[in-house]
Amino acid sequence: MRNPHGSFIWYELLTPDPGAAKAFYDPVVGWSIDPSPVAPGLEYRMIARSGGGNAGGVLTLDSAMAGHGARPMWLGYVGVDDVDACVAKATATGAAVLMPAWDQPGVGRLAMIADPQGAPLYLMKPLPPEDPGQASDAFSADQPQHVRWNELSTSDPDAAIAFYTALFGWEQHGEMDMGELGSYRFLEHDGVGIGAVMPRMPQMPASLWSYYIGVDDIDRAALAITAGGGTILNGPMEIPGGEFSLNALDPQHAAFGLVGPRLS
Repeated sequence: MRNPHGSFIWYELLTPDPGAAKAFYDPVVGWSIDPSPVAPGLEYRMIARSGGGNAGGVLTLDSAMAGHGARPMWLGYVGVDDVDACVAKATATGAAVLMPAWDQPGVGRLAMIADPQGAPLYLMKPLPPEDPGQASDAFSADQPQHVRWNELSTSDPDAAIAFYTALFGWEQHGEMDMGELGSYRFLEHDGVGIGAVMPRMPQMPASLWSYYIGVDDIDRAALAITAGGGTILNGPMEIPGGEFSLNALDPQHAAFGLVGPRLS
């Protein structure tokens, strides 16, 4: 069983210090980031969940990447049926190509685009798994140590929703009034709530996707953020359904979110 077209299938931390990322995220989330690259000469480390499987990967941000404007951040990968066709459709409706399509040996075909408002995102068609029943579970709507929510802050929510629904088959159902901040508009894919679109706040320099990682206890995780040298930007705050979320920066200033219950 493969993931349907338009599924979030992978998440990647781009950071200049993977060792520091391991020291920070392992106690915050409960992961075990590989201490060494997956192969010599390939600066990529897998993020293992405590219960098995991988939550994503860590790519070392080198000086060449930084020279081209890359900065520490989390990036999402959306699985598509045809990368080249998807890139063509995206660019025809205003997207930009940040990395042209290429074949990654042992992985699949990939490309990176920026949506018409500038938010970056990977497109990927992975190679068929050895086990035909295997599918990515990097995203889960309700499990800790998985990304549980994908949130787009954008300069034009209407245009962004039109773009992504046409490209990936997502649907926008329902919204929450945030007063002066505008509407928080919910996204579904294949019948599952995957995230939301909201207006970009003035303090944000550009449109951007944010990813909320599930944790077992939001207060424990918040303490681990500050103990590990991270910065909590807001929260924990209660969200619909009774759980709590927060937004933070890791010690290398990559932004991320957490979501989970309050146990105490």
